[in-house]
Amino acid sequence: MSLRLWYGRLVLVLPAILLAGLAIMSLGIGRYPVGFGDIVSVLLHNGAGMTVERRALLQTILVQTRLPRIVGAIIVGAALSVSGAGYQAVFRNPLVSPGLLGVLAGAGFGAALGIVGDAGATGVHVLSFLGGGLAVAAGVGVARLFDKASILMLVFGGLVSSALFTALLSLLKYVADPERQLPDIVFWLLGSLTQVDMPDLMAISAPVLGGIVLLSLCGRMLDALAMGDDEARTMGVPVGVLRYGVIIVATVLSALTVSVAGMIGWIGLMVPHVARLLAGPRNARVLPLSACLGGAFLLLCDDLARSVSAEEIPVGLIADVLGVAVFVSVLRLVRRGWAA
Repeated sequence: MSLRLWYGRLVLVLPAILLAGLAIMSLGIGRYPVGFGDIVSVLLHNGAGMTVERRALLQTILVQTRLPRIVGAIIVGAALSVSGAGYQAVFRNPLVSPGLLGVLAGAGFGAALGIVGDAGATGVHVLSFLGGGLAVAAGVGVARLFDKASILMLVFGGLVSSALFTALLSLLKYVADPERQLPDIVFWLLGSLTQVDMPDLMAISAPVLGGIVLLSLCGRMLDALAMGDDEARTMGVPVGVLRYGVIIVATVLSALTVSVAGMIGWIGLMVPHVARLLAGPRNARVLPLSACLGGAFLLLCDDLARSVSAEEIPVGLIADVLGVAVFVSVLRLVRRGWAA
């Protein structure tokens, strides 16, 4: 077996192993530190040998509080990273992110509408998802008004949609109750995993995992699309179906994650660059690797958010700060490679 083939397998397997190790380590991180032995005892042996009080305490901390957040961070980070990689492949632009067509602005508007309308937690999740989908539909609709939805016009439609739903979000923040509703809107827009629970995860896990697998299976066709529409058609790739299919799946992934965790930026833009730096330009490798790296990155951000200070910091702020730092570092490495 060639060295290149071994490296191609290791670059996919090692991040998955590291992600699993980070998840186990994250169970012990928090205001109440838990040792590895106690984690294994509670998860595998139901706390055998512990007192009833300690077993109940650790099960509450590990199973009911930390485990949903850890799983949620992995799912949200993986979905945002894969959707970003899908957008970058479709638009053939490494500076594209899931917010290009307005999904983040639309989801933010939908969530704010649910908060102002006192729709409850479920209503906020549903309206956020619908708002993200509506924003992307509006962006594509604007593009088709002027052209046959070329890449340039899709970008233009996304800018128009983002501006529209950002303005509508600002309007809702203006009319919201400043003491009861506005703080909830601001906190939601900062991004947080504090309210992620098992029912939320059960609702989004199947479509998110299905979307990640579906986009990963499209990797070779996206590689063909990178050579241009005409070249891809000569290779039998249905360019229009592929482009809109990837946009739809990536939009659903982004809207689902935003609906449960709020606005978390930079992951969809930065993580695919790291994946390409490690695995090369082939999307068949970049997409699944982005899922592992994105899940690990957001999980690390959440660990920092709930441990670096007495008051928990919104994970979206941590992701923005670390994302900018990693993105700049990656660009420096890439430019040095070009210079060489």
